[in-house]
Amino acid sequence: MKENDDEYAAIRLKNQLCFPIYAYSKEIVRRYKPYLDEIDLTYTQYIAMMVMWEHKKITVKEMGELLMLDSGTLTPVLKKLEQKGLVERKRDKEDERVLDVSITKKGEKLQEEAVHVPEKMACCMRITPEEYKQLYELLYKLLGKLDDENIDSED
Repeated sequence: MKENDDEYAAIRLKNQLCFPIYAYSKEIVRRYKPYLDEIDLTYTQYIAMMVMWEHKKITVKEMGELLMLDSGTLTPVLKKLEQKGLVERKRDKEDERVLDVSITKKGEKLQEEAVHVPEKMACCMRITPEEYKQLYELLYKLLGKLDDENIDSED
């Protein structure tokens, strides 16, 4: 081992928290794919539909905030969902700058098929329900921390 190897330890892949998070994120989306193929949705379309099933009507801006997606990513997803007849997009009558998204009857009906996706995915997880809860809480804590740092750095 070279004397200056310790100098570069911080940039070794095995020492990076970001890498296993990135790799597992890709793995989760890969595991969702066969279940989402059954209901003809991509992962991003699926999370957008989860928002629609919960809210029924929402602005694009509000949806973007909930999904942590910018409008450049969300707009093509919503266009595709609209082409599939699952949502409708309309300009707000009082403020044309605001774009409202509403779920259709077909979109609501799809929820009956999608309701089984989480239980199918639970079988793919290699952690206990307690570990799942801990991981969930820790990831949201980290996301909240990142949001706070981003807000502070913009001031």
